[in-house]
Parts: sequence; C-alpha cells; structure tokens
Amino acid sequence: MTTDMTTQRVTIGPPPTTQHSTGASPPDVETGPVPARGPLVDKYGRVHRDLRLSVTDRCSLRCTYCMPEAGVPWLARDTMMTTPEMLRLARIAVSLGIDEIRLTGGEPLLRRDLVDVVAGLAAIDPAPEISMTTNGVGLAKVAGALVEAGLTRVNVSIDTLKRETFIELSKRDRLKDTLAGIEAAAEAGLAPIKLNTVLMRGINDVEATDLLGFALEHDYQLRFIEQMPLDAQHQWDRSQMITGAEIMARLQTVYELTPMPDDTRGSAPAELFLVDGGPATVGVIASVTMPFCGTCDRVRLTADGQVRNCLFATGETNLRDPLRAGASDDELAALFCASIGAKLPGHGINEPGFLQPPRPMSAIGG
Repeated sequence: MTTDMTTQRVTIGPPPTTQHSTGASPPDVETGPVPARGPLVDKYGRVHRDLRLSVTDRCSLRCTYCMPEAGVPWLARDTMMTTPEMLRLARIAVSLGIDEIRLTGGEPLLRRDLVDVVAGLAAIDPAPEISMTTNGVGLAKVAGALVEAGLTRVNVSIDTLKRETFIELSKRDRLKDTLAGIEAAAEAGLAPIKLNTVLMRGINDVEATDLLGFALEHDYQLRFIEQMPLDAQHQWDRSQMITGAEIMARLQTVYELTPMPDDTRGSAPAELFLVDGGPATVGVIASVTMPFCGTCDRVRLTADGQVRNCLFATGETNLRDPLRAGASDDELAALFCASIGAKLPGHGINEPGFLQPPRPMSAIGG
C-alpha cells in the first residue's frame, strides 16, 4: 500500500474468509495524507479523539455480566463491515481528529483478518495509536504478528486467577490461555500491559488484593471496573454491584493507596492511585457511582457500521448503508459529526428514567 504524499486510490482485497464479506466488490480505499475535517466536538465542548472500533460481535467466552451461557444471536454476516469498509470509515474518523483507535468486540481475536485490519489502520497518514481490548484467549498465537502490523498497546480482561472461578464466570476453561496471552503480549513488546477486572459479589470479590499482587509482580497495570448495565439478559442489579468505594476499601486492607493528582487523569476513565508510594499504580473505573462523562472523548463504531456517541446510547447513526450506497467521504464525515452533535451530557444511569441500551456489550464494542 502506497503511503507517499501523492493521494492515490487502491483496492484492498477482501478478508481471507467470507466471515465478514458482503458478497459485493470491496470499495476503493484512499491512501496518502488524510485531509483535515475535524475536530469532532459536541455541543458541550468535548473533543472526541478516541474511536472504539468493534471488529466482531462474536466472543469465545460467556462471561455472566455480558451474556448468558447459551450466547446471544450474532449479527447477520452480510451486515458486518468488510475490512475495506472498516478502513475507509477509520480514515474518515482520523480526518475528524481521532488519534487513537481501540479495537474491540465481542472478542477481536476472532476476526480472522485482524492482522490485516491493524496493518491497514497503521497505514493511515497520520497513523493513529492502535490498541486492543481482548480476553487474551488466542493472543499467544498472534501477539508478535499484531505488533509487527502496528498494534501498540493491549488491555486484557481477567477477572480471576482461579481456574474454577474462571469457569464459573466465563463458562469456559480458558484461564491458562488467557494467562499465556498476557505473557506473550508482554514478550512481544506491548507495553504497558493493562488488565481489566470486574468484581462480582460472592464470586471473585475476595480476589481483589490477589489480582493486584499479580499485576504488581509482573509490572502490569490493573484497573477495576464497576459492573455496568450492559448484559444481554438485562439482569443488572445495582445492589449486587461492587462499587468503586468498596474496591478501594478491599485493596486498602493490604496496600497503601495514594490518589494521583487530578490533572494527570485527563479524559482517561480510570482514577489512578499510587500503590505503596509508587511508582506502580492501580486504577478504578467507577462508571456508575462516579461518572466521568464531562471529559468523555470516546466514540464507538459497531461491527455492523453504526456510530454510537455513548456506550449507553439508545440510538445509533447508520454509516454502513450510506457507504454501500455510494456516499462520499464528506457525507460520511457529516454523519459522524451529526452523531456527536446529538450526544447527551451524561450516560443517565443514575436518572430515574434510565433505560439499558437494547444491544449488549458484545454487540456494541467496549
């Protein structure tokens, strides 16, 4: 793929399988420098620089806070974005000021041409930072190839260090694979390695300090996340959620935690604390009890080409159909902007009339 200063048009081939193919010929994808169209600002002055790009809704685990053991109906394959479509929309997003693209799912490692997706994103000029959130299952096999393609960081979800608890939470016996994936990511040079943990009352909440000890031992960055109302079953119960305050109390039974200065957080979702004086830190993402919507800089693009201006939005903006109907880059950029223009000041979880989004997390992309 050419990346010199002369804008050219090339055809990027279809994925190596038909898993995400529409059956149509792939569209042309521009290369060369991206024309500036941004910044992507909402009516509250929030500048959006972080795109969460879901590459699939499929997942290899069945974590109880996300979906039932039997799974959920997958998106129809002909609705899924092809790699050329995904790269074209990513390029437009970069033109609007996006400078980080986080690959999500479902489980992104289940997309068979994921390395090609990463390479295509890395070829955008200017190149965004490319990171990925994953459950780590299968990461050991492709960590090196992903780094070579341009992946720079990885967040791995791990809720327990106990095999039996892992099986109880995820309905799969894959803890060994997740741990191997984390180790392989570190060996491949993905740094810092961030670990994401959701504590569940009566299941893994007693492991808070053990998980932090594991992270400190291996120089990983651990972040605890409050359970959010994004399960497919719509059975989220606030009274059963382990709050950020509870997480802190559990950690402080073993560790001394010192809050980092407020001006170091920026738009990051995690509030960071020095552990035993530092330099190691631990993060708490208290999306429910201590929302950080006022500094949110994230926008999401689902695997079927829908823009979501908030994780908890009940509406979406369809980019896939206009793209397939021949819309220009400027027209697609205008749809991006319109979605962000309609963004609400907050997620509304704590409001009396809050409605959980109809899509589960696996179909939204974290």
